[in-house]
Amino acid sequence: MKFFIDTANLDQIREANDLGILDGVTTNPSLMAKEGITGEAAIMKHYETICSIVNGDISAEVVSVKFDDIIAEGKKLAAIHPNIVVKVPMIKDGVKAIKWFTDNGIPTNCTLCFSAGQAILAAKAGARYISPFIGRIDDSGWEGVQLIEQIVNIYAIQGYETQVLAASIRNSNHIIQCAEVGAHVITSPLEPILGLLTMVLPPTVHCASLPDKLYWLLKPVPNISHHSLVV
Repeated sequence: MKFFIDTANLDQIREANDLGILDGVTTNPSLMAKEGITGEAAIMKHYETICSIVNGDISAEVVSVKFDDIIAEGKKLAAIHPNIVVKVPMIKDGVKAIKWFTDNGIPTNCTLCFSAGQAILAAKAGARYISPFIGRIDDSGWEGVQLIEQIVNIYAIQGYETQVLAASIRNSNHIIQCAEVGAHVITSPLEPILGLLTMVLPPTVHCASLPDKLYWLLKPVPNISHHSLVV
């Protein structure tokens, strides 16, 4: 499973990249604005800088919602660097644009996916990635990881080459759950990725039942007292 970081913060991108596990970056206009990056020239330059840091796919999102405008904006983004993947919303004109980009050799990431039906449309149009938003789906009362599993199974049955990119990751356990159900990629803020370093068993687990090596691995974890575990 590939690891992308979901941010426009260059320090966080460098920190994740220095871990040696980073495969790409996803961004969006909101993340750019959060870092004070506004205006077309500044945004284009920022994408160029990200591409110089990470050797992997960099998703750059269009803000247009009409077919002709999406194409024009996507072509500008794709011209920044060969690693740019144009991020297109799951709307009617977005699907049409994904097909156009596919036919013209421009890779895409179909974003704002909330159903298996939408994922099928994106795959048929030739998207490189489909991005189901599991955190937002959880917020609505459904299980976002179940949607990831459903899409992975459909793609496997149908032979679609589109990769399932789990987005809207809220915590480290989301990452583990996505790995369990076969997600091809996750994109996450830095904190849940780093959280994988310190995830331990719940405090109700009896250490006496653990293998010796695992018990000693648990003891030195920062901020975790082995006295709080039931022994």
